[in-house]
Amino acid sequence: MEEPEGAGVKEIAIGVDLGGSNLRIGAYTASGEALDSVSFPTDVDAGPGLVIDRMCDGIRKVHSQVSGEGKFLGVGVGSPGPLSLPDGVLHNPPNLPGWDGVGLRQEILKRLDWPLWVDSDANVAALAEARHGAGAEFSVESLCMITLGTGVGGGIVLDGLIWQGMNGAAGEVGHGPLIPDGPKCNCGAHGCLELYASATGIVRRAGELSLDESLESGDWAGHMLSAARIAEMALQGNSTARKIYEEVGYALGLGLANLINTLNLPLYTIGGGVSAAWDLFSHRMFETIEEFSYVYHMSQPARPEVFEAGKTHICRARLGPEAGLLGAAMLPLQKPRQSEAVI
Repeated sequence: MEEPEGAGVKEIAIGVDLGGSNLRIGAYTASGEALDSVSFPTDVDAGPGLVIDRMCDGIRKVHSQVSGEGKFLGVGVGSPGPLSLPDGVLHNPPNLPGWDGVGLRQEILKRLDWPLWVDSDANVAALAEARHGAGAEFSVESLCMITLGTGVGGGIVLDGLIWQGMNGAAGEVGHGPLIPDGPKCNCGAHGCLELYASATGIVRRAGELSLDESLESGDWAGHMLSAARIAEMALQGNSTARKIYEEVGYALGLGLANLINTLNLPLYTIGGGVSAAWDLFSHRMFETIEEFSYVYHMSQPARPEVFEAGKTHICRARLGPEAGLLGAAMLPLQKPRQSEAVI
């Protein structure tokens, strides 16, 4: 029997990870195979127009390197938020100062005549985890991912597709009052998850507890205070540092309890740089979830990271920093597709 026309042709897409410090561009196949990539400093101070010019030049360069290797489906861009969708307009993004009101999607389309998808960096990271990370490992197509970085972001994937909500704001798990009498967040609410579980929140809490005074002498003299440093101090037995990560676990547990009760998904993953301290906060996190989520009581697995159908699983994300770039490239590979192109 003859193969149908086009059978066996690789599908290829280009992803862009637009960060406040670095801009990465890479081509991937639908199976997640990396084909070519470039990266360079974002240089936010140069202004949106020049950054987008450089981005599009990089996309063309990567496209030229993979030309002829398969069917090209388009370009996906993962951007810091807040970002309205599907129009792709930025709204005072803290990691891209001076970009308020920039129509990222339209600006790219002025420079490139290829199918284009724009989404938030947290959403595309969640998509990558669903397709090629923890979702693939657990054989599920629906998950919620929480990213613990400079801030706290989140993405929801339902039946293999990103759930954006009405205007792209779905998955904003970092905000909303978890602890009503907590400190005020930049979003205007009090006691948000971001104030406790982000890298900046951890450093803020260390300042409140005067942990920074520990850096003025001994082994820590001369070190800058950071979430990673605080984690090292906790691992070495510093009681204040350990208390801070206990609070991270408590806040995460409250946030996850609400998500589990609301979404009832099979998998929740924790990614971002702060997730490297998993062993410092996960025990308290699971204790808190068990205390506050009746849905978790109904569906708690014997072991969280051993898959059982019909159970609620919670684990560290698997892909690390690669998730943003890979997930952006997965946007054109989602079905249903808007359109296709051939290179």
